[in-house]
Amino acid sequence: MPKPSLLPVDFNFLEAVPDWQLASSGQEISREFTFKNFKSAFAFMTLSADFAEELNHHPDWTNCWNKVGVRLSTHDLKGLTDLDITMARAMDQFARDITHQN
Repeated sequence: MPKPSLLPVDFNFLEAVPDWQLASSGQEISREFTFKNFKSAFAFMTLSADFAEELNHHPDWTNCWNKVGVRLSTHDLKGLTDLDITMARAMDQFARDITHQN
């Protein structure tokens, strides 16, 4: 896989990943996911972990029962790349899939 490059300064995060918040530093995006229960939150984390392994791009996250907090950044480049957007969109879809299963 080619090395990612930083997103352009004028990248429209609101359009690309509307449920994610851009840090004031501009170097990470974050989101908190809330699920029905711990089992659903863990299923989300498992799907996300498997995809992160495929991308070789891993989130910083926390879990407390039914909540999963996620921060994405491309640490090697000290900013955001297409890998972060790809991971965020996949996580959004995993959350929708799990929510609709319950």
